[in-house]
Amino acid sequence: MISAIFDYEFLQNAFASGLIIGLIAPALGLFIVVRRLALIADALSHVALAGIAGSLFLSQNVAALAALNPLYLGIGSSVTGSLLIGRLREMYKSYEELAIPIIMSGGIAIGAIFISLAQGFSTDLVGYLFGSVSAVSREDLYTIVIVALITALFIILTYKELFTMSFDPEYSRAQGISSKALNIGFMVVTALVVAGSMRIVGILLVSSLMTIPVAAAMQISGGFRQAMFYSALFGELSVIGGLFAAFYLNLAPGGTIVVISILILLAVLAGKKFTASRMASKKEEVGNSEL
Repeated sequence: MISAIFDYEFLQNAFASGLIIGLIAPALGLFIVVRRLALIADALSHVALAGIAGSLFLSQNVAALAALNPLYLGIGSSVTGSLLIGRLREMYKSYEELAIPIIMSGGIAIGAIFISLAQGFSTDLVGYLFGSVSAVSREDLYTIVIVALITALFIILTYKELFTMSFDPEYSRAQGISSKALNIGFMVVTALVVAGSMRIVGILLVSSLMTIPVAAAMQISGGFRQAMFYSALFGELSVIGGLFAAFYLNLAPGGTIVVISILILLAVLAGKKFTASRMASKKEEVGNSEL
């Protein structure tokens, strides 16, 4: 695959996009997990599905929109869904978790309607559902780069406020941090990352890349910054390994990326358990020798 990357533009697009997504998705996912919003990526991905299906339907039936990139409407619908989730969370303050299934259900319903109206775009839709190495265009790559820059800039500029709000919302309010504006920004950036990731990982699996590397990182990290580093590292390893496996085995990259991320998590858990048992054995040996 390494030699093929230099010969084929679609592989260059897929590999570059994968490296970018593997870095920003788990890094942002750490804030999502800490804030106990792990299911939000699932909700937004299903809203993005509605936008993708709608875009494919419009490109079939409206001549002026025949060349429309479905990724744009997917991003637009995902951002709209994120704003609606934020609004519903404000309306149901005592039951904030209701917002996620409401929006997710709406996204699935609208997507199902457009799919039922389909006249032959099932093949295109499968690429969005499970990811595709060959379908990533240079235009998609440029879009992902813009999404990555926006995400990185948001995290850098608001890192202290995001950290404080994630771990101690009461203290952040006492410090005068505008939680409403920050929450809106966070939801929009999350929507952008979810929609940008679906070309590589797929709509149905994008949330896995934002949470599973984080789950592995939290097992071995000694602090938040270290967890972010390990999350990004495991995300990159998952994407690189998944793309190579997808290329040689002719499989959907979304599936291979997620399977490798799960294998990394299992390896981390096994390593941690093995280390803990060895330490316990050494303590027992020391105790016996002292006796």
